Amino acid sequence: MITTVTLNAAIDKTYIIPGFNLNSLYRAEQMNATAGGKGINVARVIRTLGEDVIATGFVAGFNGMAISEMLRQEGIPSDFITVEGESRLCLNVIDPEGGTQTELLEAGPSIPAEAIESMKERIAKLASRSSHVVFSGSLPKGCQLGLYAELIAIARGAGAIPVLDTSGEALVEGIAARPYLIKPNEHEVVKLTDGNAEEEDDIKSALLRLAKQGIANVVVSLGERGALSTMDKQLFRVSIPRIDAVNAVGSGDSMVAGLVVADKRALPAEERLKLGAACGTANALMPSAGMVRLEDVEALKQQIQVGTLL
Repeated sequence: MITTVTLNAAIDKTYIIPGFNLNSLYRAEQMNATAGGKGINVARVIRTLGEDVIATGFVAGFNGMAISEMLRQEGIPSDFITVEGESRLCLNVIDPEGGTQTELLEAGPSIPAEAIESMKERIAKLASRSSHVVFSGSLPKGCQLGLYAELIAIARGAGAIPVLDTSGEALVEGIAARPYLIKPNEHEVVKLTDGNAEEEDDIKSALLRLAKQGIANVVVSLGERGALSTMDKQLFRVSIPRIDAVNAVGSGDSMVAGLVVADKRALPAEERLKLGAACGTANALMPSAGMVRLEDVEALKQQIQVGTLL
């Protein structure tokens, strides 16, 4: 089993509005609503790939009840901790004519200290039954920046492999616990090593420095340019095919899902990167985050190239 942790779960709503502009009124004829938050997106793709998964995190209010029910209807087991307040809505407005994508993300509930302690116990319990625990997304209000580092240590202590996909100070603090895999973007990875992301050589140097610091597996998505990665003490470049993207939101989460599933299956580094990149690219073909079709994943895997740079 794989556990995903979404401390700031959400309901994701995606609107398709051709010709979207500010200061106008629109009646949305296309809208998709799903349980969301980065870890939930990861869980959805893991299940699509055929692996057992359980989603945990914090939920609140009527939106929280809806998140749990949506997951139940999708057949994704969950074990959330309920807190006071209201889980957030995350809105994504896509204009296929203008090629734009506008996101509005609510803050979500504030998490009390007793709920955080309960989460630590929940992680220990679930990690003892899991091969991997994936920590994804932002820290909600009430959580200290070092919380991910604490949870990573708990998961590892219970025998699971910890994976971290977050950003900003939460990422800086989180890597102190040396997670097995991280997936920063190109700007974040060089900030972690006090550099500047002006050239790809800067990213490669940052990857190698992180490897020396004990972060064995780092994957940096470069959007349509593919990805760079350190894995199994090697440096890789991942090249992906051109696609007509529909919605890029959730592609990073889908990539993490593919990487973790491939690692659980003990695939070679090149195959792990292919499955991760295929899932991330397949998500961009779908209107909602954390959605992939297996046929797209398999077709894309055949077109993805992974080469060693070191």
